Amino acid sequence: MAEEVIEEQQVDKGPVENKPEAMPQNKSYAGIILSVVNFVLILILIGGGFYLSQEIKDKQESQGDELSKDDLREIEVSKQLNAYQSQLGTMQKQIATFNEEITGKDNHFTKTLADLSGLHTERLNSTRKNLKSEIDQLKRQLGKTRGDWLMADAEYLLSIANQRLHLMGDVNTARMALDAADQRLRESGDTAAYKIREQIAKELAGLRSVMLPDVVGMYSSVQLLKDKVNGLAVILPYAGKPLTESKQIHDHDQTQEQTHGLLNSALSLLEGYVTVKHADQPVTKILSEEEVGFIRQQLNVKLEVIKIALVQQNDALFKSSIVDAKQWVTDNFTKNKGSKSFVAELDRLDSIAIRSQFPDISLSLKMLKDITKLRLEADKAQLKPAEDISSTVEAIVVPVSSVSP
Repeated sequence: MAEEVIEEQQVDKGPVENKPEAMPQNKSYAGIILSVVNFVLILILIGGGFYLSQEIKDKQESQGDELSKDDLREIEVSKQLNAYQSQLGTMQKQIATFNEEITGKDNHFTKTLADLSGLHTERLNSTRKNLKSEIDQLKRQLGKTRGDWLMADAEYLLSIANQRLHLMGDVNTARMALDAADQRLRESGDTAAYKIREQIAKELAGLRSVMLPDVVGMYSSVQLLKDKVNGLAVILPYAGKPLTESKQIHDHDQTQEQTHGLLNSALSLLEGYVTVKHADQPVTKILSEEEVGFIRQQLNVKLEVIKIALVQQNDALFKSSIVDAKQWVTDNFTKNKGSKSFVAELDRLDSIAIRSQFPDISLSLKMLKDITKLRLEADKAQLKPAEDISSTVEAIVVPVSSVSP
């Protein structure tokens, strides 16, 4: 370009040929300068382009980094969204299960409440019925007269008399209850109670004929027998048995024979040194003191059973216990005066009946419960004399009317 500029300048300035020869030197310098300037401009343009290209590249790289970061963020966000969606699905399943459980419990509670409501309704209805019946009964009782109250009191006393007599054997209380019931019937003034009072009189006569045993005396007799147990002599020998006189021990029910005479003469010679005892049963062994104590204690136990049966008025147990005690005395103790008196006392107790046959006093109570039937019979009995009187009056009036003109 510098050469073209120089040529143009040379073409345009053709008449300047008369200038001195130093001008071409200046033109060469200007061309060099222009070329340097152009080179510098070219370098500047190249540097600017390179700079611009670097800037564009940096911007593209920065935009690429930003795009990659955005993609990563989007991926992470998508992963998080997927995780949230799975969690939401799990929560929805749990919520559905929870709703099913709540529905089941709600149905169960509803059924339970319905059952309780039905049960409460049934109880309420039954309570209402009971209250209504009690109120009606109370109204009937309030509407009763004094005579009705006396009849009800007499019925209660008769039931008490039957219970005390047949369940507990209390004759005195039964007699007092019958007397009180008869007094209530008398005060009621009811004509239908006459037959009931007549039956009560028969029952009182039957109770007065009952002989009551002396339970306290019999108990004392058994206690006295217990005190005599230690004085009874055991049949079998035992260590530590106290010595007694030969004549007293030899006393038995057998007849005296020659051998017994010889034995008596021998005992008189050995008196103080040897003690001889006659035994009706063979001696099989020698007892120890513990065994002897056990025998006596067993007899005490049997006597205690007799006392218990006496207090409870259990006649069967009383009889069987006496037989058992008698057999025990016969089998284990010597037949002497003490044992014979012991057995005789047991026989006397055995002959006494603790509970005798009580008379039946339930008929008066049955008649009082059927008081309505007795009242109808009493009304019929009162109407019959009136009918007889009216018939006799008619029989008298008819002849008189026939005589009239």
